[in-house]
Amino acid sequence: MLHYLKSLVPESWFLPYHRALSRLAAVWYGHPSEELIVIGVTGTNGKTTTAYLIAKALEASGYKIGCTTTAIFKIGEREWLNDTKMTMLGRFQLQKMLRQMVNAGCHYAVVETSSQGIVQHRHRDLNYDVAVFTNLTPEHIEAHGSFENYKQAKIDLFRHTAACKRKIIDGQIIRKVAVLNSSDSHAKDFRVPGFDEIVDYGKVSDVELGPLKTSFILNRVPFEINLPGRVNIENAQAAIQVARIFDLNMDEVSNKIASIKSMPGRFERIDEGQSWAVIVDYAPEPKSLEILYQTLADMPRARVIHVLGSCGGGRDVARRPVLGRMVAERANIVIVTNEDPYDDNPREIMEQVAEGARQAGKKDGESLFIIEDRREAVFRAMEFAKPGDLVLLTGKGCEQAICVAGGNKIPWDERKVAREAIKATNALNSK
Repeated sequence: MLHYLKSLVPESWFLPYHRALSRLAAVWYGHPSEELIVIGVTGTNGKTTTAYLIAKALEASGYKIGCTTTAIFKIGEREWLNDTKMTMLGRFQLQKMLRQMVNAGCHYAVVETSSQGIVQHRHRDLNYDVAVFTNLTPEHIEAHGSFENYKQAKIDLFRHTAACKRKIIDGQIIRKVAVLNSSDSHAKDFRVPGFDEIVDYGKVSDVELGPLKTSFILNRVPFEINLPGRVNIENAQAAIQVARIFDLNMDEVSNKIASIKSMPGRFERIDEGQSWAVIVDYAPEPKSLEILYQTLADMPRARVIHVLGSCGGGRDVARRPVLGRMVAERANIVIVTNEDPYDDNPREIMEQVAEGARQAGKKDGESLFIIEDRREAVFRAMEFAKPGDLVLLTGKGCEQAICVAGGNKIPWDERKVAREAIKATNALNSK
């Protein structure tokens, strides 16, 4: 019923509803954010990895940590995949999880905070203490109406955090702090008044980039992360600066960050003994796709076989041919498939992506293939692969469902399907 009403009336008419629901959820669960030190992470790219790195860095405090991200939920030692298809949980789900964190003895909570969640007031009754800005590039423009609206939604997290009352936890007043990536041209807009301190990511030195890991020095402390690419240095910088705000031992923080083996669905390697490389990465929009290929620059490979789609549901329609063109310019074989069509026509979405690939010179049936069944597309990519090739699977990451018409979800795990496809291809090649 609510879905039907939303199609008839402006979104702004629902704001009082969103606001009231946010307040009710906080009251229902006893305002759990008042009992936690809450760190909010927002931006376009890197939010999930940054939030998780912050959570792991804060473990150096000796306290239990809670975390909610697009990919992972965490309460203390328990970690599990986010199967909700939501970056930021709904009001009641989020307040419930924060209450579970409190009950489990968590001291800190890290909340990946989306622009859509902010517009719908999901953040409003959370008392944030630290707000982290990663970067800003055009995304979800159709949903917000303009890039400026999108940016203002992100900035609202900082205005809200600065205005929240100061807490007293364990006898200490918790300061309000903003952590900004000043290498992004929009960072200056997030320097809103009211914070006790505004912290920059800082400058790194002695950077070493490898295909599997990255090392650098920040404030005379060496760090190593098992995540490739310069972008992950920025993600780690945010985590390090948040840990520094709370006066944590930097050598212990370094050890905690180094202990992370990988991030689910974020440049995740799939290895079943095959003679080609397979990487699953979320990368749903042009900037994240560009970052992915930059990260791959030093990775040896013969050909690149790339499987991708684009999202439906009115999300960034204009990016569909852009994604197709970008991949076609970088990959040898492009396989366009279904992603999350919602109520849109999946074939129309795929054709729009494929048209971008055609404009970049790809030929149907030779270097460009449209395969609607995503499982079949993944299997076909593995069949194409030869020793030394690289198969890229983007758009889904570790998401646990494909969203189709009528609000239905098809269970899905790209990593699992990739492993099945690799095993089947290995078995076929061994005959």
